[in-house]
Amino acid sequence: MNYISGKDNTRLYVKDWGSGQPVILIHGWPLSADSWDEVAMEIANAGFRAIAYDRRGFGRSAQPWSGYDYDTLSDDLAAVIDHTGSSDAIIAGFSMGGGEVARYMSRHGGKSVAKAALISSVVPFRLKTPDNPTGTAQSAFDDTARLLHTDRAKFFSQFFRSFFGADQPGRQVSAELLAQMQTIALQSSFKATLACLKSFSSTDFRPDLVHFKVPTLIIHGTEDHTVPIDASARLAAKGIAHASLLEYAGAPHGLFVSDKLRLIEDLLNFIRQP
Repeated sequence: MNYISGKDNTRLYVKDWGSGQPVILIHGWPLSADSWDEVAMEIANAGFRAIAYDRRGFGRSAQPWSGYDYDTLSDDLAAVIDHTGSSDAIIAGFSMGGGEVARYMSRHGGKSVAKAALISSVVPFRLKTPDNPTGTAQSAFDDTARLLHTDRAKFFSQFFRSFFGADQPGRQVSAELLAQMQTIALQSSFKATLACLKSFSSTDFRPDLVHFKVPTLIIHGTEDHTVPIDASARLAAKGIAHASLLEYAGAPHGLFVSDKLRLIEDLLNFIRQP
């Protein structure tokens, strides 16, 4: 199976590796399912079924003009769960993908989900407001949109350096890896890139937190400059029952590269827990 149809008939590209209990991996902005490849392979090699899909507008999925709100994106996740026949699944969302996890738990009642994981996640609320003082100012997101409009390729070349901690002393991130991620990012539709920026920066997931009824693992780097830990993981851990928080000291946003081996070990330990 390579493609499925979402609720509104949008075609979604799906990777489905291995067999056993399903682990559904949801990628971040502005990437695709390919960003999960090395983690997914280890999950499949460990005796589980690794499922990853390209968000609408990204990678090999269709590029509709609309549907980049989190209600629709969580409906896409529901379609992936349904079409793959997944039950007793673990759903793991990285960065923007954490929002799909949260909205799925509320909008779809966590159907077929046994456990959840939030990795470098945007949950619970990215935007700075009077009742969310640790959030990021709207002007910062406006600046990102302006830079994307000015020179999208140049923006991504700089963005991924911070994303993977290449600008941190002592961290080695190859030029080839940065080029690969930039290539993946440029496969997305410009409309989807901008619309999803708006969605993950402005959607308030705080009301969704009470709908997490399953064991939830939260993993976040303490030097994440893309989604700062104080405004995300630490707040989510307080708001989600049955949540455990693992802080990676000194780690940046892109943990699937910077701390790949540790992330794989921690995810597998969580998956294997009865």
